[in-house]
Amino acid sequence: MEDSKSPDYLDKFFLNCGFTTRALHAGEHVGQPQHTSHTGAIYQSSTFVFHSASEGAEIFSGERSGYVYTRLGNPTVLVLEAKMNALEGREVKLRNPDLRVSSLAFSSGMAAISSTLMAICSQGDTLILGDVLYGATQHLAANVLSRFGIRSVEVPTQDLEAVERVIKANPRARAILFETPANPTLAVTDIGELVRIVKATNPEIKVIVDNTFATPYLQRPLEHGVDVVIHSTTKYLCGHGTVVGGVMTTVSDEVKDKAYMTIKDVGGSPSPFDAWLVNLGIKTLPLRMDRHCGNAMAIARFLEKHPRVERVYYPGLESSPHQALAKRQMSGFGGMVSFDIAGGLEAGRKLMDSIKVFTLAVSLGCVDSLIQHPASMTHACVPREKREKVGVTDGLVRVSVGVEDVEDLLQALDDALKRV
Repeated sequence: MEDSKSPDYLDKFFLNCGFTTRALHAGEHVGQPQHTSHTGAIYQSSTFVFHSASEGAEIFSGERSGYVYTRLGNPTVLVLEAKMNALEGREVKLRNPDLRVSSLAFSSGMAAISSTLMAICSQGDTLILGDVLYGATQHLAANVLSRFGIRSVEVPTQDLEAVERVIKANPRARAILFETPANPTLAVTDIGELVRIVKATNPEIKVIVDNTFATPYLQRPLEHGVDVVIHSTTKYLCGHGTVVGGVMTTVSDEVKDKAYMTIKDVGGSPSPFDAWLVNLGIKTLPLRMDRHCGNAMAIARFLEKHPRVERVYYPGLESSPHQALAKRQMSGFGGMVSFDIAGGLEAGRKLMDSIKVFTLAVSLGCVDSLIQHPASMTHACVPREKREKVGVTDGLVRVSVGVEDVEDLLQALDDALKRV
């Protein structure tokens, strides 16, 4: 659908509704024909039929809107994009009704990240990265973007003075990408202050936040002045471990249009069925996140007192250096908990092999609890010296806390830790 490059598809009625109402209803019938089905249809089609040759010519020329080919736009995918506009961009739109909020869905979170960066950065440009990131994002910068002349530098984004120094030292910087809370250390960055520093130092830099851990239910970076927000829809937005997908939401027309051209010319578009599953998942996102947060807080407090645990990383704990900031910019602390155990790699593997109830898997955000060992799994491609410098030690364990009865999760962790 050629017209999908530009409209923001934010249903004005739902601007006045709460988050849960928007999660259920916003965007449900955007771009779809009139129908009587309660749940949105899946347009599982690679191509679309023109009623006449002249209609096809008008759609291809951009004279009228319409669907052509699912790589270019699809009614089911459009619903997901409209829903994300409503969830991430409501406050931004209320403050400035003329500002466009635009989303694009992708075949994976990494497709969303790579397409966004290709839309912003060109040969000779510099990309600034947070020093703690998902391992695949680091790999993309070091081994793929570098081959096309895009260099990258890393900075601890919690250290705002360091961020300013890096920007001044890299006049060709065009983007800064970071996670908050970060994966897997749960470090929290002051989004508003970082945006202020970036824009004051070099206004050409686009600020990109990977908001996967927090979800728009707990944190909305666009409200703090960020240019682009990215999610892996594989995680909490879907919530059931059935999809691989990604989505990008932006207030920059330039970024949106260039990212759309990347989808169009490089690929990375999602399947309609995956988009449909994410749309279903979003309907229960608020309910799930409340339970994730409650269970995670109970587990973090339990682990903090456990004799086999050396340190717990969770921004909701009173002992966390990030708690005050997390309280200010988040409405909850999330469902991810990391902790250090003595014994390094061997202890981590022993714990993985001993635990019950928790599923040993590297993803996150599912309704069931997952556990993994970053040093030997998600961050195995990161050199050990670099890992340990940012807190990803050999004994670090990451838990994606599900919605099970919390007593069962606590018992399973206690039983497994006793075997380490």
